[in-house]
Amino acid sequence: MIRRTRLGAALFLVVALLGAASTSAGSVSSSSDLPAKVQEIMGKRRYAHARWALLVADAESGDVEFSLEPDSFVIPGSNAKLYSMSALLDALGPDHRFETPVYATGPVEGATVAGDLALVASGDLVLGGRGATEGTVTYENFDHNDANAIPGATLTPEDPLAGLDDLAAQVAAAGVTAVAGDVVVDDRLFQTDTEMNPETPTTPIMLNENVIDLLTTPTAAGQPAEFTWRPQTAAFQVQSSVTTVEAGGTTDIEVDATDGEIAVTGTIAADSDPQLRVEQVADPAAFARTAFIEALARAGVTVGAPATGPNPESLLPEAASYTDDARLAVLESPPFEEYLTLIMKVSLNLGANLAVCLLAVESGSTDCDDGFPVMGEFLKKAGVDPDDVAFTTGQGGKRSDLVTPQATVDLVTYWDGTDDFEAFKDALPVLGVDGSLVGVAADTPAKGKVFAKTGTLVDTDLVNQRLLLGAKALGGYMRANGRLYVFGLYVNNGTANGISDILEINEDLGQIAAALRDDL
Repeated sequence: MIRRTRLGAALFLVVALLGAASTSAGSVSSSSDLPAKVQEIMGKRRYAHARWALLVADAESGDVEFSLEPDSFVIPGSNAKLYSMSALLDALGPDHRFETPVYATGPVEGATVAGDLALVASGDLVLGGRGATEGTVTYENFDHNDANAIPGATLTPEDPLAGLDDLAAQVAAAGVTAVAGDVVVDDRLFQTDTEMNPETPTTPIMLNENVIDLLTTPTAAGQPAEFTWRPQTAAFQVQSSVTTVEAGGTTDIEVDATDGEIAVTGTIAADSDPQLRVEQVADPAAFARTAFIEALARAGVTVGAPATGPNPESLLPEAASYTDDARLAVLESPPFEEYLTLIMKVSLNLGANLAVCLLAVESGSTDCDDGFPVMGEFLKKAGVDPDDVAFTTGQGGKRSDLVTPQATVDLVTYWDGTDDFEAFKDALPVLGVDGSLVGVAADTPAKGKVFAKTGTLVDTDLVNQRLLLGAKALGGYMRANGRLYVFGLYVNNGTANGISDILEINEDLGQIAAALRDDL
C-alpha cells in the first residue's frame, strides 16, 4: 500500500475507494446570493484573500438550501475529526468498553508474584482519569490539551491516577503483597506514531493523555506564586520559581524540561487568573510504569525493582502467553460514546489520531498507517465520494488533509439514518452552549440548535509578523422549522494578528451558521 513519505514536506495519502452517490449541489452559486449578514462577515478585511466554501441541505429530502463551491477541496483543520471518529464509532459502536488488564508473568507463591507484573495497554485514552472509574468522562470547555495555546484552559477535578489506583487495589485484593520481579508496560498494541502529530505522538498507553499539568496561581505582589502539578510521580522532578508581580503586570510563564526535570519560571500578575501549562511526556510507557509501581505501593504491594527508570521491554512475554488464570486485575473503561464526546467537544487531537491507530488494530495491523484504508472503507459505506477526501492524520493537523463541503454533508447525513445518530450528534459542540462552541453566537436564536465540529489550522506569516489562518471550519447539523439540516462551512487563508483574532473568527463562523439557519 502507499505509505506516508517526506519530500521536503509531507506528501498526503489519498483515501482510495470506489465512487459513491452524493447530494447534488444546488441553489446558490456565488456569495452574492447568500444572506446579507453572511456577505457582511465574509467581506471583512481579514478575509480579503480568503476562500469560502459551504453547503447546507435538508437532511431528509437532500434539497440544497445554500451552496458555494461545494465540490472544492478545502483544509478542514480539526473538522477532520468528523471523519476519523465516525469511522471508529462505526467499527466499535457507542457501547464498546476498553479493557486494560494486569497479568502475573510468573507463578503466585503465597502472597508473592515470583515473576513480573505486565500492564497491557489497550489504547484506553484516559486510563481511569477524568472520572472514568465512575463510568463517565468529564471535560472542560477549554480543556488542558489547549493550555499552551488558549488562555483560560482549566483542569477537570478528578485524579488522573485513579485508574492505576483501581488496578493496584485489585492486585492487592487478589491476595498479592509483593512482586519479586519488575513491572513492565506492554505497549505492543500498535507502533507509536510520530507522523500524525510529532509534538503529541500517538501511543498505546496514555496516562493523563501523556502530559504533566502545571498550574500557577498568583499570590501577593513580590511573593512566589502558588504552584501545583499533576500527576505527581517520581518520574519527574518539578520546580517553580514564578514570581507574583503587581496587578496589571506581565504574566509570562515559561516551561523547560530536560531529562525528567521540569522548571517553571517567569511572572504572573496579582490579578491574573490561574495559569495552566502542560508538558509532554517523552516516554509514556516508562511514565505509566513508575506511576503504577507507586500505586501498588499505596495499595500495600511492594515491587522488587525501583520505580523509576526505563520500561523493561525485554521482560515482556509472548503476547499469546497471557492466560485468564494469570490475570490479577482489569480496568474497564466507560462506553466509547463518552470518549467520542470528549474528543469532539474539546477537539482532542490525541484522541482523533488514536482513532486511526485503533482502526489499524481492528484490521489486524500494528502500523497506524493501515487505519486509513479502514477509514476509507467506512466512507465508502457512508456514501462519501472518494474524490472528496484526502487524509494523513486523524486530527486534521496538516494542509494535506482535505475535504469538500459535499463530503461533510454526505457524512453527517449518513449518521442521521442510523441507530447511533443521537450518540454522534450529541457528541458535537453545541452553538453557544459547550465545547469549542461555548459562548459562540450565544445571542442568536440559533443558540442550542446548531451541533457542529469546529476546525482550526494556524500558520505563521513571518514577513508580516501575523498569523495565517490555514483553516476555520464548522460542520454538522442545524435544527430549524421542525426540520433537520446538514451543513459544511469552511474558510481557508484568512489572516489574524493574534489569538484574540482567531477567537473572533470562531465567532464569525458561528454567526454565519446562525444567519444561514435563520434564513431557512
